[in-house]
Amino acid sequence: MLNMPPVTKNLIIINLLMFLAKIVAARYGIDFDDLLGLHFFMASDFRLYQFFTYMFVHGGWEHIFFNMFAVWMFGRIMEQVMGSQRFLFYYIVCGAGAGLMQEVAQYGQFVYEGLAAYDSVNVSGLTMPMEAYLNNWTTVGASGAVYGILLSFGMTFPEERMFIIPIPFPIKAKWFVMGYAVIELVSALHNPGDGIAHMAHLGGMLFGLALILYWRRRNGSGGRGGRFFGGGGGFGGYDNYFTRYEDVTNTSYNQRQPFAARIKQWWSSIAARFRRKPKMKVSVGHGTSKHDDDMQWRRQKQEREQEIDRILAKVKQGGYSSLTDEEKRKLFEASER
Repeated sequence: MLNMPPVTKNLIIINLLMFLAKIVAARYGIDFDDLLGLHFFMASDFRLYQFFTYMFVHGGWEHIFFNMFAVWMFGRIMEQVMGSQRFLFYYIVCGAGAGLMQEVAQYGQFVYEGLAAYDSVNVSGLTMPMEAYLNNWTTVGASGAVYGILLSFGMTFPEERMFIIPIPFPIKAKWFVMGYAVIELVSALHNPGDGIAHMAHLGGMLFGLALILYWRRRNGSGGRGGRFFGGGGGFGGYDNYFTRYEDVTNTSYNQRQPFAARIKQWWSSIAARFRRKPKMKVSVGHGTSKHDDDMQWRRQKQEREQEIDRILAKVKQGGYSSLTDEEKRKLFEASER
């Protein structure tokens, strides 16, 4: 937990605290599922904030354990690749998108079953008012956001081999993600009433895919232009579609600045975009000093690139934790260029 990236660590802590609070609140007659879970939008208990809060409420110990285990296993890696702020944004978008997809699926069920024509329904031999029945359509859990994280890992490290119980042999991450997507799709079509939000899982992957493709297009790393984590450069040579790498486990690079300093830094970055760039002046000299300087600059650039390639190969072989502080610093500086 000490070396875990901040967003991943805080997400796990918040979810665990919420789960414990749910247990305590239940003793006082407060139902977190009813209050914070995502209700069907046509139900009387639906609130807009539930698109956010439902991600932090879980149904049981098994539910929260597997979700948080996946956040720890894959989230910490993706947070280091994306950076903390972008990872948190990605997590929230996937979770909210999963909720939205679940709402669409529930509306499809509402229309298909023709529930608008009835005032009540028969459930296990008991007559239930339609309002109460629709309020029971509640979704909880971070599974949609977790499936988005799985997708991002599979797209960033598609050739990474993983051991999945009970499969006795390693499988590549891309096949692991595709397999999960197929299983969820088949389950949603053939077992819609099994109590699992399969469409929410698919929604998290769908919104994650859309966001990743947008970042890839925006950053121009769909081609071979990007060097760092792209164009054959990144972890294992895979294309990357994130703007930077951030060492979010190293506190020397992760100090919280005062609010005023962050505003000043933000404004300076905006102003730099519009600052007039100096015109290039080209002159032809009679000596060889200009040529020598250019050759020296090229040699230094080549040496830096070779050093970064060596560090990346070391990360691929032994993981990020195998790097020395100096290598981490060089990797971070390279990501800032």
